[in-house]
Amino acid sequence: MTRREGLARNAMMISLALLILVVACGGIGIGAAFLQRSAMRQQTEVGLLMRRHMMADMMHDAVRSDALAIVLASSNPASAVSLADARKDLNEHLQTLRSSIAAERIYDGSRAVTRASTAIATPLAHYATAAQDIADIAARDPQQAFAHLPAFFEQFRALEVSMEDVSVTIERHAADVEHHARWLARTAIILVIGGLAAATGGVLFVMRMVRLRLIHPLVDLTAATAAMAVGDLHVAMPCTDRADELGTLATTVATFQQSLLDAQREREEQARMIVDSIGSALGDLAKGDLTAHIDADLAGIFVSLRTDFNSAIASLRSLLGAILGSSGVILSGAQEITQASDDLARRTENNAAHLEETSATLSGVDMRIRSAAEAAANTADLTNRASEATQEGHALAAEAVEAMGRVSDSAKGIDAVIDGLDRIAFQTRILAMNAAVEAGRAGEAGRGFAVVADMVSSLALRAEEEAQQARDQLTVTQTEVATAVHAVEQVGTALTTINEQVDEVRTLVVSMAEDNQAQSEAISQIATAVGTLDTSTQQNAAMVEQASAAARTLCNEANALADRASQFRTQKEEKAGRRTIALAA
Repeated sequence: MTRREGLARNAMMISLALLILVVACGGIGIGAAFLQRSAMRQQTEVGLLMRRHMMADMMHDAVRSDALAIVLASSNPASAVSLADARKDLNEHLQTLRSSIAAERIYDGSRAVTRASTAIATPLAHYATAAQDIADIAARDPQQAFAHLPAFFEQFRALEVSMEDVSVTIERHAADVEHHARWLARTAIILVIGGLAAATGGVLFVMRMVRLRLIHPLVDLTAATAAMAVGDLHVAMPCTDRADELGTLATTVATFQQSLLDAQREREEQARMIVDSIGSALGDLAKGDLTAHIDADLAGIFVSLRTDFNSAIASLRSLLGAILGSSGVILSGAQEITQASDDLARRTENNAAHLEETSATLSGVDMRIRSAAEAAANTADLTNRASEATQEGHALAAEAVEAMGRVSDSAKGIDAVIDGLDRIAFQTRILAMNAAVEAGRAGEAGRGFAVVADMVSSLALRAEEEAQQARDQLTVTQTEVATAVHAVEQVGTALTTINEQVDEVRTLVVSMAEDNQAQSEAISQIATAVGTLDTSTQQNAAMVEQASAAARTLCNEANALADRASQFRTQKEEKAGRRTIALAA
């Protein structure tokens, strides 16, 4: 692995770890959703199975009532129940009973339920055959049909026992399914919580590694380079032992640090050499002797220094002569410069004040645009939550529609039960009437039986009235349920429309937030530029004030310049002879 591959590989490993955490959390969420969906499907199938078995149980009783009605209708042609209607009801109820039991047999959720449902096939066939036989015999000979009733009741009780076994098996299976569904729900919750915990731990671990391996070393390296920038060339350079890009950067900075130290030592040596070589010449120059020269032979780069020094002394002698002649011109120019500097200083101060006001105004505009961007971001977040709430409301409305549909179907089943009760009450009243007739024929011995028959007839009549009231109330309930279903469907449609509009608003708010961010960045750049211009203008104003003060000072100094210049000696005295300066080579 080369040094240039260190940070890139670490970044790739961190990205891969985060990707694995995201995929793992998504997989856990999908698995939990599938577990809950499986539990709901099993509970729905068990509910449908129990409903079918209840229907089969009701048809089991209804077939018995139909057989008795056929016997009564055949023995008393004047009764309110016709033989054809009773025979039709028998066939329909037998068909419903068979289809319900057949649906139980094909249920694949429990082998015990399938075995129990298959076991009642023979009692069901015998019961259906007995009922059909009674119907056929009643059509030919009603008295013989009465004789077959005990055998029919035996088949009824045998099927009843078998169906009771099926009911117990279905109830046990329903309890098992409910227990399994609860287990699946707990498992899904544990998986989701575990996934969130693992994701949180992974993110914290990645953050810690980034902080230890990247941020802290960068901070240390930045501190070291900042110390070098302020002149501390002996600061210890960190990260030089790393085998990545930071190590390369630290090593390069350390090399540059050593080069600066070498250059500093070389400059110090050169400075000492120059001081030793030309110290005496500079001493004479400090005393005002402009006739001093450096005549010693200097090696290397100091040859040009000697030539430049001698040339400078010669030029200075010429310059002093020119200064003496130009003092008046300098004084006049200094006065003009003073006036111009004062005017320029006033204009520069005004410009600085205007720029400062502009900078403050731009800062306020920037703050307002940033506030608008933050408000737009918060609004986008609120629209996201509103969209999620409308989606949840739409799902709840759909569930409400399904639940009301199931209530409506159950109400239809209850209507069939009420109709069966009405028929039973009617048939009971017919039996009571027949019993009263038979009691009348029996004379005094059947008087008590006649009283019982009258009471039974009264109870049957009352049962018919109660069944009619229940049917009316059920009709009202079905109407209300249909109205509620329509209202909930309208609510679902409205929620869908609201969700679409919320999505549009969210798109607009996000666009506004992006535009505000772009404007904020542009205003920040303008404010920075204006601030820089303001600083430069203030510096210019300070420089103009300094120039004005310098010009006034120049006016004062120009008068004394000639007097001071006369203090310098520009020609050698005869007795001095040639001056030799000994300089180290």
